Amino acid sequence: RPPFSYSSLIAQAILESKEERMALRDIYNWITEKYPALYNAQDTGWQARNFLLHNLSLNKCFRKIPKSENETVGRGKGGYWTIDPNHMAKFKNGSFARGS
Repeated sequence: RPPFSYSSLIAQAILESKEERMALRDIYNWITEKYPALYNAQDTGWQARNFLLHNLSLNKCFRKIPKSENETVGRGKGGYWTIDPNHMAKFKNGSFARGS
């Protein structure tokens, strides 16, 4: 288990992206690549994605941004997730560890 909460893992992924926004599948892929021990190799990923979506939806640190019509062509209907500007400071300073 990493020394980070799921919200911190999500924030790390988003902050590493060029536009500081990511689709759910990209957040999931980032976490599974960076922390492969978090997920069972036999896992299809849907439970983990649901858990991430649950964290994204309930945590006020994150906001969903709808995709434009151009972005949805051939790439699914979902939106992007970003960090709410009111909460950005807590992640920008690099304090991702649990209890920090």
